[in-house]
Amino acid sequence: MTKRAAALTAAAAFAALLGACTPTVRVKVDPINIYAKLDADVRVRLDKEVQTLISQNPNLF
Repeated sequence: MTKRAAALTAAAAFAALLGACTPTVRVKVDPINIYAKLDADVRVRLDKEVQTLISQNPNLF
């Protein structure tokens, strides 16, 4: 076996060993709970805005 072939074999064996020992990183993320409350006042305001828009543009529908 020549020196070059021996070096290539050693490099391949070293690469195989490094590939088998790759580190694994795991991150645990807890779920985030978001509580949203729609207020009746917001709904009334939106309804009034829609009514105003419809009355200003009667040809929309």
